[in-house]
Amino acid sequence: MIGKAVPAREKAAMKILIVEDELKMAEYLHRGLSEQDCAVDVAHNGIDGQHMALHYDYDVIVLDVMLPGLDGFSILKSLRAVKSTPVIMLTARDRVEDRVLGLQSGADDYLVKPFSFLELLARLQALTRRGRVQESTQLHIGDLHIDFLARKAFRGGARIDLTAKEFSLLAVLGKRQGEILSKTAIAELVWDINFDSNTNVVEVAIKRLRAKIDGPFKTPLLHTIRGMGYVLEVRKEETGT
Repeated sequence: MIGKAVPAREKAAMKILIVEDELKMAEYLHRGLSEQDCAVDVAHNGIDGQHMALHYDYDVIVLDVMLPGLDGFSILKSLRAVKSTPVIMLTARDRVEDRVLGLQSGADDYLVKPFSFLELLARLQALTRRGRVQESTQLHIGDLHIDFLARKAFRGGARIDLTAKEFSLLAVLGKRQGEILSKTAIAELVWDINFDSNTNVVEVAIKRLRAKIDGPFKTPLLHTIRGMGYVLEVRKEETGT
């Protein structure tokens, strides 16, 4: 990874992640965007790109389609499970099918190589403005309040003391409230690992989180769906967890 403009972050016009395996292209974009007072991080493969996209906050992500380790569509799918960060995809293939697939997968924009740097910059600025308006920093599920920006959670007005991983787990479940998430999905999104059926890390984490957000309260919100996974939601009629 190169190009971490940490000192510029506080006053940067945009915080941008570039996921691009072509070194010359990555350096060209990093240099050009840095000259525009942007704080730029670069990942040269899909594995690093996914990790950075999921675990750090960016105003916008420039994501190449063809990447070693993990392709851009897979990264986008993982990202959209937990975040609405604006994404512009890059590809060397000018096929309608590719553009449609990218947009259907959750991309906000699409550019075909070669492209004008000024056009990319204009599109990034437009996506950033739109993303800042749409991005929600708080969520309410019944009497549970999650503040993603402050990384805090409250229930019934009382602060819930969560570890960093417990909050990440709650955030994943909260942003997909009402949707059953498998152990595999949770392991990949929260721990950035491939799930091993012999590992009980997910069950242990769910048990600890449930004890904190449901234990002291009458109505449970975190439910186990046998053979499928877990879901965070308000149920009108309780049938057991």
